[in-house]
Amino acid sequence: MLGTLAVATVVIVGLMVGVEFSVVFVMNRVLDALPEDSAQQAHAHSGRMLGAVMPAWYIGSLVLVAVWAFAGRNEPDPGTGLLVTAAALLVLSVIMSVLLLVPINNRNKTWTPENRPADWREQLDRWARYHYGRLALIAAAFTLLAVARG
Repeated sequence: MLGTLAVATVVIVGLMVGVEFSVVFVMNRVLDALPEDSAQQAHAHSGRMLGAVMPAWYIGSLVLVAVWAFAGRNEPDPGTGLLVTAAALLVLSVIMSVLLLVPINNRNKTWTPENRPADWREQLDRWARYHYGRLALIAAAFTLLAVARG
């Protein structure tokens, strides 16, 4: 049972890392290449779409890591230190999201070509810079989970 939980956790966190990687290195570049109004509308739509899904994915991933650490606490060499560190990185990513990324996304998802602020691109660029940091945190957490699964 613990092995199944560990594999499921690694896969779910790994998929989350993959989605966030594709957002920053693929999706945003594609959207930014669109004409201005289309780019802004596409960013707003992706903000609404991913903004609805990702909070549950981040919190769910953190819960899975906590359950894995708790369930394996009596196992020989359960990799508890790696799991706790991975959980701490995921907690940091959630805090970073709530404090830095979500406020920008909440504004972005309501913008239209008629009501967007003059600095909308600068705000999305700031969001992207924060996203690089968040991606680094969750990628490090994923690596630790993969090693803990060993």
